[in-house]
Amino acid sequence: MCFFWKTNFALSYFCIPDEHVKPSEMKRIELDIVALSHSMTQSHNYAVVLGERRGQRRLPIVIGSFEAQAIAVAMERMVPNRPLTHDLFKSTLDTFGIQLKEVVINNLLDGIFYARLVCMKNGELFEIDSRTSDAIAMAVRFECPIYTYDFILEAAGVVLEDQDEEGGGIGTSKMPANLDSDALETYSIEALQRRLQEVLDSEDYEMAARIRDELKRREAKD
Repeated sequence: MCFFWKTNFALSYFCIPDEHVKPSEMKRIELDIVALSHSMTQSHNYAVVLGERRGQRRLPIVIGSFEAQAIAVAMERMVPNRPLTHDLFKSTLDTFGIQLKEVVINNLLDGIFYARLVCMKNGELFEIDSRTSDAIAMAVRFECPIYTYDFILEAAGVVLEDQDEEGGGIGTSKMPANLDSDALETYSIEALQRRLQEVLDSEDYEMAARIRDELKRREAKD
């Protein structure tokens, strides 16, 4: 259930599951990443949109530009010249034989989503608290499932009607737009490829993702 109260500054809310219901007994819903784009409500931020795999509801989560870049890099299978923070964390877990089994978005408090990393080492499961954006970035790197609970989707989810349901998941996610003033459609393919290498060398992965999308779009037209 969700509770709302009004303060002098804002309308706040938090959600908790029904009484006497253990987390293991709550209905879990698997999610896919269906979009990654600029936030329509908060400038300089992005929104990652998660969609339930067997339903119409969508869960938009506002994240920062660094987190959006971390997710985009992993989704596009880019290999940075130096490891990003999430790549370093994955390498550390791999080195010590720890496997990320799943990510669970387990609560919503005052408009903030909370998540846990469910890990396994030597057959033993343990959980680590995480920011939701970091958890999603790690899930993409480990290619592990993302789950949430029905009460969170009921509270913060939206239903998109008359949408194209073909495809879905990571393969159809949208990359952040408006990252540069260059009109990419005016570049030749050769110029785009050169520009792609330049931005990769400078570690501008958001721009690299946009250029790669433009190259893929042209390949699809041929």
